[in-house]
Amino acid sequence: MLISGIHHATFITCDLTKARKFYEGVLGLQVDGKRPALGYEGVWYEIGPMQQIHLMCLPDSESASAGMHSTAFGRERHVAFVVADMAQLVERLSAARIVHSWSKSGRAAVFCRDPDQNVLEFIAQ
Repeated sequence: MLISGIHHATFITCDLTKARKFYEGVLGLQVDGKRPALGYEGVWYEIGPMQQIHLMCLPDSESASAGMHSTAFGRERHVAFVVADMAQLVERLSAARIVHSWSKSGRAAVFCRDPDQNVLEFIAQ
């Protein structure tokens, strides 16, 4: 099996301060300081071994949900899966002619869309 777990779920917010009050104040999550500079505001929360919640601050969160950021897969709501064999996954995506791109974060991660245009991220184990 290629997928061995869920790495993170990403939620988009247009008000990072308000979102942080909820996730940190109400849910009690603590900020993971390992988030790289990605060119937009956001916060990562570690919620278990290799499991995270990512908040991304985009000025117009409704545009993101409508696919307005279609060339920037990682800047949309998405779920990230842990993958044991990244080369095999990329080979399968290519063979199926599924458009995919490597993460701009520097991590060994690939993004694509499913048939319903949902964004999926795959992170090397």
